[in-house]
Amino acid sequence: MIPEAGRTKTTHLFFGPQHPGVTGNMSVEMWFDGDEITKAVTHVGYLHRGFEKLMERRLWIQNFPLVCRICVPEPDINEECYAMAVETLAGITVPERAKWIRTMVLELARLGTNLMVFGGQGGTIGMGTAAMWGITLRDFVLDLFEELTGGRVYHMYIIPGGVRRDLPEGFGRRMISTLDSIAERLPEMDRLILNNAVFKDRTIGVGMVDPAWVDELGLVGPVARGSGSGRDVRKDDPYEAYAHLDFQVIYETGNDIYSRTVMRRREIDLSISLLRQILENMPEGPVSTRLPNLTQWKVPPGEVYARLESSRGEYGYYVVSDGGTRPRRVHVRGPSYVHATALLERMLVGANIADVSNIMVSLTTCPPEIER
Repeated sequence: MIPEAGRTKTTHLFFGPQHPGVTGNMSVEMWFDGDEITKAVTHVGYLHRGFEKLMERRLWIQNFPLVCRICVPEPDINEECYAMAVETLAGITVPERAKWIRTMVLELARLGTNLMVFGGQGGTIGMGTAAMWGITLRDFVLDLFEELTGGRVYHMYIIPGGVRRDLPEGFGRRMISTLDSIAERLPEMDRLILNNAVFKDRTIGVGMVDPAWVDELGLVGPVARGSGSGRDVRKDDPYEAYAHLDFQVIYETGNDIYSRTVMRRREIDLSISLLRQILENMPEGPVSTRLPNLTQWKVPPGEVYARLESSRGEYGYYVVSDGGTRPRRVHVRGPSYVHATALLERMLVGANIADVSNIMVSLTTCPPEIER
């Protein structure tokens, strides 16, 4: 388009889904006046999609290998949330030890995700070393998952009534060793990322989230707590073993990318602390409840909403049963739906093209949560 006199050129382009700065296989259609964004529209559906309808056509137990694909970096939250919903509908009691193991799995998943995002936030502005360090430390966590579940990414470990198997011999000792190794390397990551003048210049005052948007748009997790919100499902509505753990909700008040990065860095320390508490206090006993014939299992009619705190905020499953062998209705409430649509489209207006990937990564989007 030929600009008018005194105006810069207007450009229309798609950012992603192939761009390395895009969080997952999604795309943002943008219009620019010079290098300033004047309009942004999120497009998803380039990856997994249609989970909710797929679940309504499968047996209750068959959905566990499916739900973990809704958020690949943190699959265990979907297993847990779906299991919680099914257990409530079916009146299943989870053994105490299984609750503690589940809590351990959820915090391991949170730790691995936050390590990847913390390093990845530096990677979006060219700090490749930070990104590689984050992935390397996450791999230490995936080693533990591989030993515990047999899989590094998809685990299918949490099932209705508990977990598939107990902890391997010596697992707790090896987990402590891994946590020590991660904690030992974190100060160097702080120097590289949080104390870096270039990183501060590119993140402080950039990607601002007005605290008024938290309630208006339904923002959750680090995005909301980075703007002063104190909401955390682990405290507000404790589930599994969280009521027995000693911790405080972490929040920042800077409202920008830097505050959200600090939030996730502090969450790493919190997860390490919670995992140590879990190992110290985990009770003995069975890890699962006996279930009926899973090919003929009919869950009593009813409806339930189960929720938990993922690394990106409140995650929920609304599940309806008509008394049959399959769910009548499933609806997944993932944080990405509002963070990567309503919020991102609002935040990008007026931003510079150089800050697009930086802003997107700070929201930690899982696109299948949107096109689910």
